[in-house]
Amino acid sequence: MTPAYDQLLQRLKQLPGVGFRSAERIALHLLVEKPERLDALVGALGQAAATVRRCTRCGNLAEADLCPICQDSRRDHAQVCVVEHVPDLVALERSSAHRGGYQVLHGKLSPIHGVAPDDLNFAPLLARIAAGEVKELILALSNDVEGEATCHYLTQQLPADGSVKVTRIGFGLPSGGGVLYADSVTLKSALEGRRDYS
Repeated sequence: MTPAYDQLLQRLKQLPGVGFRSAERIALHLLVEKPERLDALVGALGQAAATVRRCTRCGNLAEADLCPICQDSRRDHAQVCVVEHVPDLVALERSSAHRGGYQVLHGKLSPIHGVAPDDLNFAPLLARIAAGEVKELILALSNDVEGEATCHYLTQQLPADGSVKVTRIGFGLPSGGGVLYADSVTLKSALEGRRDYS
């Protein structure tokens, strides 16, 4: 094949969940079978790259300073669900079980992988807590060592007066599994079965 085609395959293979066969199918689909879709895809990628950013309040995807969830006055922003990644937020939203706000950390603490507190999106949440805007934190992090370490770190940053209630989602989720791969019913049960975190 051509060098340009090989480079395209290499770029596609770098995407999560895309192996060699999938990259080959996508490349051939766009270049040979449906080339009319290529310009629209390139345009959409360019527009997203130019306009989509992190919400300054919660870390979700946004096209303004605040994401649509943070702008929604019908939500209970005093109740904040803490998740690792944006796809976790999307999965919880799909379940329709949470009508509060979010905090997307963009990862979890992992000293072995060099992920320290300063590498995660804690600062906006801690600022909201210091301002008295948060009454409950729902910890919806993975049920693994790093997830537990992240929960522990976060609870250590809270005011000692108990003004912020901390709950942990119930785990009908498999140990070591994340929010992203759970179905809506399991997520709803996990949120409704949350417990005090101590």
